Amino acid sequence: MLDSFKRWIDGKRGGPDGRLLQTWAKQRGLVFKRVRNGEGVVLEGEMHGTPWRMEWGTPQRAYLLDRELRLRMDLGLPQSLQMMVISRVLAEELEQAAYALFTQDMQTQIDSGMPEEMRWLAMFPKTQLAALKMLRNRYTTASNAAAPLAVWLDKDLVGQLEAARQGWLGEEGPLVLMTLRGRLYLRIESVQPDAALLDGVMALFEAAARGALAAAEGASSQTQWPSTSTTAWQSHLPSHYPAEAGLGDNRR
Repeated sequence: MLDSFKRWIDGKRGGPDGRLLQTWAKQRGLVFKRVRNGEGVVLEGEMHGTPWRMEWGTPQRAYLLDRELRLRMDLGLPQSLQMMVISRVLAEELEQAAYALFTQDMQTQIDSGMPEEMRWLAMFPKTQLAALKMLRNRYTTASNAAAPLAVWLDKDLVGQLEAARQGWLGEEGPLVLMTLRGRLYLRIESVQPDAALLDGVMALFEAAARGALAAAEGASSQTQWPSTSTTAWQSHLPSHYPAEAGLGDNRR
């Protein structure tokens, strides 16, 4: 895992074949784009009037060893609200990798290259929620605000997480679902996504979006919770969002 993070920081890339995604997108009336440099594909659509964006290509996280499928949607959530559901196996690997980086005195790489997933696991307390009782051996949660997290993990979202575990994701597949800077993000590993996986991912993403909006309801956008630095999304793919270079937000 430590070697993988070193390679990720160095920034190696590859190029996927997106024909299956193109077919899936066409059947559902979505916008499909091939990235000019051949490093991935982009799909764009709307969910209840809100634009979302999917990318599939070379991983931008070291813990995803093959192809990465990632989604984001700007929900207008409170900017500092940070919530995450992460595969338990992946969480344990990230915690071990972070410890190894610290013990090897790699502070420069940690400061510049450590993703939010690792920071949150280190900074935020683990939250034991009744909603995740049946899934606690499969997923871990972290948040800077326990009350919104409990609302987010409603029956619908927990049901989709269980469906993912039993179906398209599997018992040990890596998954990160998080809210940051008003947006919802999802990332998984997928060597070659098929229609069943894509439909499952979108069902999970939609449930997470509804739950996140419910969690933020009544909370002022000025509310400030403890937050971390660095970015949740580092992408070299073009975006129609003018303030971004990709799916990320380079603001601190």
